Amino acid sequence: MKDPTLNRREFLKGCCATAAVGAVGPAMLFSDPAYAAVNPYDTVVHVFLRGGIDGLNLVPPISGEDRIQYEQARPNLQIAATGTYGALPLTLAGGGATGFGLHPSATGLRDLWNDGRLAIVHGCGLLTSVTRSHFDAQLYLDLGTPGQKGSGSGWITRAWATQPGATGLETMPALAVNSRTPANMLGATQALSMGSPADFALNAGSWAWQMRRADSPAGFEGVNETLAQIWTGRSLIEKDGLRADHSLRVIAQQPYASLPATWPDNNFSRQLWTVAQSIRFNLGMRYATVDLGGWDTHDGQGTAGAGYNYYQNKIAELSQALAALYAELSTGGEIGRVTIVVQSEFGRRVRQNGSGGTDHGYGNPLLVLGGAVNGRRFYGNWLGLDPAVLEPYFGDVPVTTDYRRVFSELLIRRMANNQLGAVFPGYGGYSPLGIVQGADIAPQYAVAGAVAQSARLPDHVQPRYGESLESVAPEAPAATPAWQKRGKVDRKLIRRGL
Repeated sequence: MKDPTLNRREFLKGCCATAAVGAVGPAMLFSDPAYAAVNPYDTVVHVFLRGGIDGLNLVPPISGEDRIQYEQARPNLQIAATGTYGALPLTLAGGGATGFGLHPSATGLRDLWNDGRLAIVHGCGLLTSVTRSHFDAQLYLDLGTPGQKGSGSGWITRAWATQPGATGLETMPALAVNSRTPANMLGATQALSMGSPADFALNAGSWAWQMRRADSPAGFEGVNETLAQIWTGRSLIEKDGLRADHSLRVIAQQPYASLPATWPDNNFSRQLWTVAQSIRFNLGMRYATVDLGGWDTHDGQGTAGAGYNYYQNKIAELSQALAALYAELSTGGEIGRVTIVVQSEFGRRVRQNGSGGTDHGYGNPLLVLGGAVNGRRFYGNWLGLDPAVLEPYFGDVPVTTDYRRVFSELLIRRMANNQLGAVFPGYGGYSPLGIVQGADIAPQYAVAGAVAQSARLPDHVQPRYGESLESVAPEAPAATPAWQKRGKVDRKLIRRGL
């Protein structure tokens, strides 16, 4: 019979596992309870479409001069303006035409638009740092420091560190439904990364380190019982240990809920279902991130039509899952305090390539969904598709709205966090587009001292972050990149991001 005592190796092994779960708290209450009261705080859900989605085929022009230019640039990849596989027209609240539509597979997003809960920002992205590298563009967005890779912490980490009302004792302030922690949560020790709730199934594995069970041998004490006895809660690690102990007890007592039959049966849906449940159980979660890859369509992109079509299927996957998430959170009333942002690192070239696809571009639409969104409207500045307009931008859709402008509005109006100098160092000139409802607070650009301790950044990160922010001044209006000033294509400058 197995030795009922917990030996040192198993104890240490259990401690490591417990520490990993420590930030979870009672996170995995994935049962099907009656809906509790709506959380008294907001949550931002960030959906990152990694790979560079072709935003021009997601939101294609359907009329006017832009339509003519679009058809000329994409003779084989264009989305039809009308017909069975034509774009879904987007109209304003009063019925007026916008000149744009959605991909015919984006019916869920179209319905949210018509309900006034989807807003689209034209030409959004990295305004001050031009790059066509997936790695660089994604890192700039995640860190919140375009052009700089050494900030030492992600923008979500800094947002949580400066969050008003945060105590540092929240069960799960940030969740990445991912197998790894994304760079936007770099340095956030309270953030949790998990592929799915099943990752925390306590009875998996070849050894039983968890709590005493009905079938445990006489005298057996697991990590839960042991830690509760030796940790008094005086030190930081003991407090985390006690929280982990409580989390394990709660998790062990709750069944997991499977994906509802009304949701699409795919991994992206399961990720968003995890987010929905985590929001519902009032864990203190202010930020959640989900990645959906597969958008680097250099070849075989396809358009819209009968049969298999890669891009069409990806759009359907995205649209259906987002619509299911919105409907789920509407059922319990949580959607009024949830804002979902969908972005990609960059768009695709206006012109199709010779391989039935599109290459790396620049500007892209950014989607914002939520109960507090002023939807059924386009935001930002659309310059059109005239080749003369696009020529200074290497023939790409230009970026006219810095993505930080959108997130700054979310921080202030929805999260009541005005510490823009800490979250987005070097970015200034707060000017909300009006995408979401909420009160404006005077933004703070100066940062005194290191970040708030509630984020509990690692010691080696904290001084570096504090030092880097002490000297940061508010950003002046973005200067025109050198490659744009010249009024002509300069490929060397573009590659260098100048």
